[in-house]
Amino acid sequence: MSTPLAALSERIAAALPGAVTAAEIAYGELTLRAEAGEIVRVLTWLRDEAGFKTVIDICGNDWPVREKRFDVVYHLLSLTGNARVRAKIAVGEGEAVPSAMGVFAGAGWFEREVFDMYGVKFEGHPDLRRILTDYNFEGHPLRKDFPLTGFVELRYDDDKKKVVYQPVQLVQEYRDFDFMSPWEGAPYILPGDEKADKP
Repeated sequence: MSTPLAALSERIAAALPGAVTAAEIAYGELTLRAEAGEIVRVLTWLRDEAGFKTVIDICGNDWPVREKRFDVVYHLLSLTGNARVRAKIAVGEGEAVPSAMGVFAGAGWFEREVFDMYGVKFEGHPDLRRILTDYNFEGHPLRKDFPLTGFVELRYDDDKKKVVYQPVQLVQEYRDFDFMSPWEGAPYILPGDEKADKP
């Protein structure tokens, strides 16, 4: 166990009782579990008191069988301390999370991405709209219950002179790719192989 991270974990537990519910050190990083309603206070303390001045990423995770289905994960970096910390909160379907933009201005785009991919809303975000998918996109692609093919496809209609949406139509359910393994040759003769010497 890393001594500086263990000391930081103890400082956090003493400074934020009730806001941080668990702490674990693994792979040289400290992971905190926090209450969703307290995440702004936790992030502010980490920035001001522990020197984690940079937000590296905010991402999501989907656990459909859990009561609180989503995790929102904040990755922070301390350049002066050469350390990383991760704060996780659990969020139920339809629940909103306080926006971290007041603590880290760079959190805005990350929160839009989590909203777009998982549907988690950030309360107080000034411009919460899709960032990776189209504005009229249906669903949230990184949810485990999102269909692999999506619901609609987007294409340019030359007759209408605009982009149109239409239901996805698969010509075949799956494709069988032959990646030509060096250990196993193709079970058929490829064009040009007839010229090679046969053993």
